[in-house]
Amino acid sequence: MKRLLVCLLLASVVGCGKSQSTANLAACSDCGGKVSIRATTCPHCGAPLTEQASSPEPIRPKVPTPSSGQSEKSKNAQPSTGVKTTVNSIGMKLNLIPAGEFQMGSPEAEPYRCDDETQHLVKITKPFYLGVCEVTQQQYEQVMGARPWQGEDHVGEGADYPAVYVNHDDAVEFCRRLSKQEGLEYRLPTEAEWEYACRGGTTTAYSFGNDESKLGQYAWHAKNAWFVDEKYAHRVGQKLPNRWGLYDMHGNAWEWCQDWYVPYGNEKVVSDPTGPAQGDVRGVRGGSFSYHSSKLRSANRYNNQPVNRYNDDGFRVARTYSAAP
Repeated sequence: MKRLLVCLLLASVVGCGKSQSTANLAACSDCGGKVSIRATTCPHCGAPLTEQASSPEPIRPKVPTPSSGQSEKSKNAQPSTGVKTTVNSIGMKLNLIPAGEFQMGSPEAEPYRCDDETQHLVKITKPFYLGVCEVTQQQYEQVMGARPWQGEDHVGEGADYPAVYVNHDDAVEFCRRLSKQEGLEYRLPTEAEWEYACRGGTTTAYSFGNDESKLGQYAWHAKNAWFVDEKYAHRVGQKLPNRWGLYDMHGNAWEWCQDWYVPYGNEKVVSDPTGPAQGDVRGVRGGSFSYHSSKLRSANRYNNQPVNRYNDDGFRVARTYSAAP
């Protein structure tokens, strides 16, 4: 099993800046901080303010947990993102991620930063679709006819729970079969595509800002899952999404990427990187329900033997963009 990283959670406080007339203030849709209606970037979390912030969305319906059979309250809504969404033959929702560029990796001053996160400019030259949620057990069984998580420890079972105990080879085979079934190219995202989509245009430690005390609104991680005896990946889509409408990019289950893992080199600008041609371990991203907040940062990188199966390893799929819906 992976070694559980147990650390003290450090809460950070972000200052609010000088006071202004409330008539000239709005709430940032990412972090909720007060910002000038003329601002183009949130001074608290760094998110671009392309639209005037709106009031919170309604509370979502209660959902059951696998341990008690009771309902648990979800405080999170599904706000409209303006992103194009498509639904495939197995009911999987995918959002269209636009082409663009971003600083991949983390600045040297970012807390918990690792040496393999050297920051560099990456250009994503083509749009692509990415699963709104991690692949669910129902979707996996529909395509693969298998349930590798069944009977294993620390697994919540049900149609909308992530497919876990899935190794890299399983995930690639899932994509191959789904591609054949639909006549469209499904694949695992590259690490660059994954981080680009996770950030959703932000430059902060998390897709919602730098304040890790807000992490529980967006992610299942050690503090609100493992340490309270909910030691399993939870139902997908129960936390807040990022700006591009993607759920559980932070936490819940580690997500396989297609790249062989190596530390970044000294590149200054890279277009559509796919990693080395060969290697020993594959990249995984996002953190999981059993990991400290430091491992859930947008830039954090991890790796795993491609044949390994764990209770917190899952995946989401990318689909090559075409004019088809």
